[in-house]
Amino acid sequence: MGCWWGRGAVLACLLLLLRPLPSPCCPAACRCSLGDVDCSEHGLREVPPSLAANTSTLWLGYNFITVLGPRSFPPLPGLRVLSLPHNHLGLIHSQALVGLGALLELDLSDNYLTVLSAETFQPLISLTKLNLSGNRLRQLEPGVLRVLPQLQALFLQDNPWGCSCSILPLWRWLSHNRDKVREKSLLLCRVPEQLNKYPIMAFGNESFRQCQETSLSAEHYVTFMIIGPFSFMASIFFCTFTGSIVVVYHNLRKEPHVSRRSCI
Repeated sequence: MGCWWGRGAVLACLLLLLRPLPSPCCPAACRCSLGDVDCSEHGLREVPPSLAANTSTLWLGYNFITVLGPRSFPPLPGLRVLSLPHNHLGLIHSQALVGLGALLELDLSDNYLTVLSAETFQPLISLTKLNLSGNRLRQLEPGVLRVLPQLQALFLQDNPWGCSCSILPLWRWLSHNRDKVREKSLLLCRVPEQLNKYPIMAFGNESFRQCQETSLSAEHYVTFMIIGPFSFMASIFFCTFTGSIVVVYHNLRKEPHVSRRSCI
């Protein structure tokens, strides 16, 4: 019996030693396997800490994350896919995505985003797919898209787009990159009321005939500031000179009449 117990104890110890230990960098609320970290549907209110540096795919959908701050993510040089759909995300700090330069796909769909800045997306030089559908975007700065040189697929549908003159820069980008825009037919105006559900991609150049871009560069402002005073002084000189000529001309016309009367 003792011999059998001894062998059983040794066997149990060997099995414990051979059993793979849980990764120390896998957050408690997540499931981790070979660089794939799944933290979906766990009621999370922030990005879990202690993510492994070799994380390649991070699933954070269906949680309650409201803000991505400047230190929400540790450096993840190998992260290729970041999925954050169906959260309560309303704000992304301009430095939130720093350190994610290898990211290829970013899903921010079905959140509460209203404003996005170009600076936020500037670190994502390798991004090929961006999903912003189902948010509360009324307009989008073209700069956000210009800083993504590798972008191949863009989803913008199901946002309350405001189809006024302010959407002209975005419309121009979309018109020149139609092959990158997915679900084009679902990209619809919400306001004004008379354009509700009108397809944005159906607009033409004539639709923006009344819109004029008034943004000027610093050089233009300096030019106008220099030309303005000179134009003002030139107009005064011209009016004075013209007035003087008119007065002299009238005086010359009067002199012969005066001379004739004096002779009579």
